[in-house]
Amino acid sequence: MNRATMSLLAGVAALAAITGVAALRPADGTELRTLESRSPRPVERSALTCPRPSSSEFATTWYTAFTPPASAPEAAADEGGTAELLPAPEYSPGSADEDENAENGGTGEETEAEPVAPLAEPGAPVTVTVSDAGAPALTGTAEAGLAPGWTVQQTTRVDAGTGRGLLGTACQTPDTEFWFAGASTAESRHDYVHITNPDAAATVVDIELYGPEGRVETDTPEGFTVPGGTTVPVRLSTLTDEPIGDLAVHVTARTGRIGAQIEAVDDQRGADWLPPATAPAGGPVVLPGIPAEATGVRLVAFAPGDEDVTLEVGLAGPGGTITPAGFETVSLRSGELTALDLGNLTQGEASSLVLTPAGGSDSGRVVAALQVVGGEEGAAEMAFIPATSPVEERATVSGNTGSGTTLALVAPGDAVEVSVTISAGTEGGEPVTETYTVDGATTLTVGPEIPDGTQGSYAITVQPSGAPLYAARTLTMGDSDARVFTVQTLPDDRSAVEVPDTDQDLSIMLD
Repeated sequence: MNRATMSLLAGVAALAAITGVAALRPADGTELRTLESRSPRPVERSALTCPRPSSSEFATTWYTAFTPPASAPEAAADEGGTAELLPAPEYSPGSADEDENAENGGTGEETEAEPVAPLAEPGAPVTVTVSDAGAPALTGTAEAGLAPGWTVQQTTRVDAGTGRGLLGTACQTPDTEFWFAGASTAESRHDYVHITNPDAAATVVDIELYGPEGRVETDTPEGFTVPGGTTVPVRLSTLTDEPIGDLAVHVTARTGRIGAQIEAVDDQRGADWLPPATAPAGGPVVLPGIPAEATGVRLVAFAPGDEDVTLEVGLAGPGGTITPAGFETVSLRSGELTALDLGNLTQGEASSLVLTPAGGSDSGRVVAALQVVGGEEGAAEMAFIPATSPVEERATVSGNTGSGTTLALVAPGDAVEVSVTISAGTEGGEPVTETYTVDGATTLTVGPEIPDGTQGSYAITVQPSGAPLYAARTLTMGDSDARVFTVQTLPDDRSAVEVPDTDQDLSIMLD
């Protein structure tokens, strides 16, 4: 055996030792195999982007960061690590000053920004309060033991002005493509899509709009340049002169990855974040956690594929799933947006909307969201519930408060056992876990009982066992005369990945 072959075999053996459980098994004297463990392994690095909070001088924003502790010692990543967010300055195309600011951290000169809401250890949430009207967008990473399940909640309360209300969103994992349903260029709306580039290289982002009559021609076919480490807010009404009440929005990055969220602002109904929809193709489209106090519900849905889609409508409440009278089905024409005003759909009971392909057949992808309105006329406020994916292993939502948190757990099929863990608070306490049973075809609403020793805001971690489970959290603030709310869905945190088997045949390298 020559020296090159010996070096190659030594390298393979070293790789096997690094990547996990391995077996070196010569089968016939000419073949070498390495087999890795099939068990899930925790991710070692996570990235998040947070959109620029409200620019109102009446706004206060809370960032709450949290990483849940490892569920089993053998699944834990290496101890230690970092988890922090850094400012992403706003980039204005065509401005030399802005170009320089974007390159130098937003100040025009080299400065080292202070990290926002850095974590020291899993299981201990950290909250930071920001009252600066010019607070920037954020990007950040978590590594090693702080990476699996790292989540950051951004909650903003605006006490006056057009954007008044409670705006809440989870900072998102960067991706290459996002679909939204429920945006608008109506005269009463002032919607912005916030695009944040967490990487060093610049990218070009395309924004497509779809209305009831199909694709909407826009004035910017060349796309938007987003330099590395910056954010660009784009007002949707600058893309078209046509006032359109309901829109689907498609945001794509030509290279790299981005974060994208829509800030929806209404003259009469305040503001909230409209997150992207993440429902898969072929299965049920689930929009969980319509609050019991909702006084109006509007469904906006879009089929981006080549085929029309017909969906059966179900309302999953505490006692089962019913078909709303007058809304038995919804038909979506390919490439054309459909909006339905469902009125006071919940009748005072927290519920979830479940859209199932008609006849049990597979269907193409559906992009859908609910606009939920609460409060009395003249003081109404809106929130959004996008279609979301199920919680497969674990999901976490942070930034919860002692008396203003309601958890909605939805089992559209069979019954599910669910473990709900309340973390320690930001100012003290110990975690506590309760187990619930969610009956099939129902929505179970949970108002977590906070232990006496838990102080400050806390995180909730949901872990189902069995059938598919969907979840959402409603957060409320204020008293009964001035109550504001926001809703966030809880998709799976993707904190672990399957390590695939490998099979290496080196016989072609051997003499």
